[in-house]
Amino acid sequence: MRGTWKLGEVFGIAIYLHWTFAILIAWVVASHYLQGAGTWDTVEGVFLVLAIFACVVAHELGHALAARQYGIQTQDITLLPIGGVARLARMPEEPMQELAVALAGPAVNVVIALALAAVLFAGGAFSPLGPSVFRPGGFLTNLMVVNVFLVIFNLLPAFPMDGGRVLRAFLAQRMDYVRATEIAATVGQGVAILFGLAAPFVNPFLLFIALFVYLGAQQEAHLVQARWLLRGVPVRAAMMTRFRTVHEDDLLPTVIEELLAGYQHDFPVVQNGNVVGVLTRHDLLTALAQRGQEVRVGDVMRRVCAAVEETEMLDSTFQRMREGHCPVMPVLRHGQLVGLLNLENVGEWMMIQSALRHGGSRGDFQDVLSGA
Repeated sequence: MRGTWKLGEVFGIAIYLHWTFAILIAWVVASHYLQGAGTWDTVEGVFLVLAIFACVVAHELGHALAARQYGIQTQDITLLPIGGVARLARMPEEPMQELAVALAGPAVNVVIALALAAVLFAGGAFSPLGPSVFRPGGFLTNLMVVNVFLVIFNLLPAFPMDGGRVLRAFLAQRMDYVRATEIAATVGQGVAILFGLAAPFVNPFLLFIALFVYLGAQQEAHLVQARWLLRGVPVRAAMMTRFRTVHEDDLLPTVIEELLAGYQHDFPVVQNGNVVGVLTRHDLLTALAQRGQEVRVGDVMRRVCAAVEETEMLDSTFQRMREGHCPVMPVLRHGQLVGLLNLENVGEWMMIQSALRHGGSRGDFQDVLSGA
């Protein structure tokens, strides 16, 4: 994610902080100042925010470590002002596995809340003579209450929160995965609408959460529909067979000529008859703006977008394209380049199949493709 700073790694998982987090800290300081709070209260407010987000990291690590038990890796965890986002390579489609992964995050917050409650009880939190840090409304009490709130909020039956995945896991034991996702997404969008209606009377911030939940539920439904539509279909069904190649030692003006002469936006790069990478239109324009025309294709191409065999399945290839941010992949037949697979072709193939299945009942896939 752009605009992030790496804080470090935990269990081999990179932790990033988004720059907008600084806005949250500034808002906490400003709100305390406007309320006439002293320096210590302001510092305590900032530390409370940092402690809450430490709990959020623990929550996301709960998901990540549970997913690791099923062979699913976590790419990274990013902290945003609205919470944390753990980018799992995929969600398990076995209902009980998804249930375990979804509940692992809230379970961490339950443990934290219970631990804080034990400390508060041992420290005489409910005694008027107790230390200020233990008093009702104090630092630890507030942190415990926030963890309880995180459990309740995350278990609301709405994507992309954990409760939406819990609901889908239960439904998927009684119906197919796509239908379970559609029902869970509809419930989630209903919750989002309720949040939006309540926002003017409760807290305007609920409107932002409502939008986040509504769009998240919609995106999840489209993504699952796309994966199931692609399942069991080989790459050759959607690959582009009319294309031009460029060489690793070509200069960028050669690619510009090809780009302007035809319909092709992305090019496989070959050297000595072998595919060595891809050059996308985005990378070409970026290189022209930053480095000029006298640059070799090999210096700006993407080597991470590995070629795929034409017999591989579209669903797994599509997942690799999304995870690796590869908008295009060369397609091979027995090691020879025979096609090019890009997200536009995948999208067109899905729309054609949806039309053939009467009325595009599989939904609009453009949002899914734009997120790859």
